[in-house]
Amino acid sequence: MIQLTPHMKVLVAIEPVDFRGGIDGLARLCRQTLRVDPMSGAVFVFRNRRLTGVRILIYDGQGFWLCYKRLSAGRFKYWPKSEHEPAKRLRALELSVLLSSGDPCSIDAAPDWRSVD
Repeated sequence: MIQLTPHMKVLVAIEPVDFRGGIDGLARLCRQTLRVDPMSGAVFVFRNRRLTGVRILIYDGQGFWLCYKRLSAGRFKYWPKSEHEPAKRLRALELSVLLSSGDPCSIDAAPDWRSVD
């Protein structure tokens, strides 16, 4: 499992992608479809068509990390939907739930930041 911190910007692609393109193919999708620079430091999350695998693309300042999770049984039960946007922004905690094949909309957690009065 990768370390996810609250300050990370997480973008989850709505539509399934072909994983055969590797890092270069996913970076191209970030630029062309999501319209975000893949070297921005954001965490980009993609799924395959069958909802059995997820790839995460991250640029750390020196190079790209490509992480892959394939479920040994079953499929991811939840995936974000949007009619108008190519990606949905999630909090790091919500991504952790999503990667555990859970529904991030069902968690009831404190916000990432609260002012101290």
